[in-house]
Amino acid sequence: MPRPIRWPRVPRARRPAGSRTRRLLELHLAVIVLAALVSTTALLVSYREVQNAAGEMRAHAAPAVQGVAATQLALLRAHKEAEASVNSGIDEVVGAGARYEAQLSAANQGLSRLSDVQIDGERGRGVLQTVTGVLTSYSGSITPGTVKYVDDELMQRQKLSEARRQLVRPGTGVVPRLDVLQGHQMQRMSRISTLGPLQLTGWAVAELGLAVVAVTTLSALWLLRSRCGRSLDPWLLAAFVVAVALAVVPLWATAATQERLDTARERLGTIEQTAREHHHLAEDQQEVTRTSTALHGRLEAERWQSWTYYGALGGGALVLLLPVAGLGRRLNADYYGRAG
Repeated sequence: MPRPIRWPRVPRARRPAGSRTRRLLELHLAVIVLAALVSTTALLVSYREVQNAAGEMRAHAAPAVQGVAATQLALLRAHKEAEASVNSGIDEVVGAGARYEAQLSAANQGLSRLSDVQIDGERGRGVLQTVTGVLTSYSGSITPGTVKYVDDELMQRQKLSEARRQLVRPGTGVVPRLDVLQGHQMQRMSRISTLGPLQLTGWAVAELGLAVVAVTTLSALWLLRSRCGRSLDPWLLAAFVVAVALAVVPLWATAATQERLDTARERLGTIEQTAREHHHLAEDQQEVTRTSTALHGRLEAERWQSWTYYGALGGGALVLLLPVAGLGRRLNADYYGRAG
């Protein structure tokens, strides 16, 4: 029986070491570019969201909460001044209702401003329209009670009682309706000033992506030095420094902004609680004014935080372009150019 013919084995051509190095460098470049694109996009979106939240708090949420509290206290103090003038017997004196009228005028002005800054949408506008109507009825009761019926005590008491019901009656009075609006605004304000799951995820993606960029850049530097005999590449070194800066500076600016938002949320909670309890109306009004003034200064935008976004945008471009310049130049000099 004839033996089977054995063909000699042809040894496989080994891939040159330079080819493996080239592929490793190309892989490093692809990972850096992809990670830089993802992390920079996530960082810019996340940072912009925090800045938008600070702007929304400063322009709408804080003035809305402060406005409702100030309006409630002004209405309650106006009614207290009216009752005091009647109880003390000075309602017959010319100008005795000046303080009451001043507080009621302040409340009306507060309602007008609230229509522009309230943050409860259509529901809030509906509440304010209803409150304005009830307040008109209230004025129609309290003014005759303090001016028209000064000689008719029975009618005067009836008008004051009617006015008080319109002001504080549970569910339908002016103050309870404003309490409902304030509750909705406080919920909205809390959502605005708190980092949600999506924002936290965005920051996690950004920081993880920048860590990948930094580690891959260091790996590329080691690869160039160990396999290509090259000294430290200045382009890659610069990319590493920029990646670290991007991971630190915007996050620090966000932490500073978030700290301001947390403080604002606490102070607005204090303002809301002060207006809800209204133990001493004059002192409460002064306290709300002081807290509002301090809060306004706390929420003022700082120039460096606004410019951080544009710095992050430029840094993201550098993190993308510097590795392309460094590794692309090395690949072209050592491999692509030689192949040509």
